[in-house]
Amino acid sequence: MQDSHSLTELPPVRRQKILLILERDGKVMSGELSQHFDVSEDTIRRDLSELAAAGLVQRVHGGALPRPKDTGKDYFTRVSETDEVKTHLAQIAASRVEDGQIVMFDSGSTTLQIARSLRPDITLTAITPSPMTAIILAEYPGIKVILAGGQLNLATMSVSGHETLRLLQGIKADVLFTGVCAIHPEVGISSLHFDEVPVKQALIDSASQVIAVTTADKLGAVEPFVVAPCNRIQTLITERHVASGDINDYRKLGVEVIQAQV
Repeated sequence: MQDSHSLTELPPVRRQKILLILERDGKVMSGELSQHFDVSEDTIRRDLSELAAAGLVQRVHGGALPRPKDTGKDYFTRVSETDEVKTHLAQIAASRVEDGQIVMFDSGSTTLQIARSLRPDITLTAITPSPMTAIILAEYPGIKVILAGGQLNLATMSVSGHETLRLLQGIKADVLFTGVCAIHPEVGISSLHFDEVPVKQALIDSASQVIAVTTADKLGAVEPFVVAPCNRIQTLITERHVASGDINDYRKLGVEVIQAQV
């Protein structure tokens, strides 16, 4: 008699079934898949790594999530799209800025939206490694804009390099709005792009208050390059509904969590 798992033990068939489970449940865990398919967790981890390499899933600690909505889209596509949730998160973040502050804006479509959401008559000094964000900030008559120089990464539309770090390390800012590719309570903030890691670290080191603003699909996610542990941020602004994990895991680390009512 043929074993009930003989077909699912074929890697292509098993991986297709994993994708179906992921579509149904919104997440998959290695331990549960190991039991379901009667294979080792190492086998499942290899399956998930292969699926992630193909751009079909996003690896997280202990399993996988669907790829984020903007995966594969270039910077200009992301910033041109209207996202009601991201806009609302940006408005919450922008409301925390006070006149006279020195504020750093990391690169990314969410931080760009924060810049767009500032009060029209706000007065502050803004520092950013993102030329696109600098252009938006320059439209405010009360904002003095300092744009970091360096080599431009076309994927992130942000600069990096020695000159970038030298400028950022010489500033003591009141607030940083940091972009988040992925954030996990155990791993911390991580990035898909190696060259932006030292820039993000310099931004974090130079700010008294670090505010991370992200959609829920980035929570519990892990990218290849670690930027900083979660306890380096003071505030996390995200959605009300979280697809994976427990939002209280971040609160246990001393992070203020603000969840938008959308």
